[in-house]
Amino acid sequence: MALGKDYSGQDCTLARALEVVGERWTLLIVRDAFYGVRRFSDFLVHLDIPRAVLSARLSTLVEHGVLAKEGHEYVLTEAGLSLWPVVHGLARWGEQNFGEHGSCRWFVHGACGTRIGLDGTCPACGGAPVPPADLEIHPGPAAGLRQDAVSKALRKPHRMLTPVETDGFRTPARA
Repeated sequence: MALGKDYSGQDCTLARALEVVGERWTLLIVRDAFYGVRRFSDFLVHLDIPRAVLSARLSTLVEHGVLAKEGHEYVLTEAGLSLWPVVHGLARWGEQNFGEHGSCRWFVHGACGTRIGLDGTCPACGGAPVPPADLEIHPGPAAGLRQDAVSKALRKPHRMLTPVETDGFRTPARA
């Protein structure tokens, strides 16, 4: 018997959430949107994802209000931004359990320069959660050596949600 393709028989909000973000590649797309990836072509080369799969995943994320399409860019909505604790927590869980070389990325509170804790809070600022817009991304000791333009751009510290500069092109920042 073949596995079902959805969780329609489940009476659970987690199952409904997985309908939106549980497909392979989807959380990596959301992660990259937090990192500042906005253009289809940049998602494509950074993730090594098939074009049709990327198109389908982006359509689902837009349809469910996680991303909004603005011209040729995809930006996180309020619903998408609220996924940060999930994305950060899952990345840290992966680091603790499967990251033999440490973290690929460090997240630093832009206001004080302190790395945030595993729980997403700033220990130097009284343990308050730090929203993604107030974080800087820095390469960690396990940062990869991929040579695509997005990977190269992510090796430079930059503010989260700020569009990455690839191939000398920087998308304009949104107010």
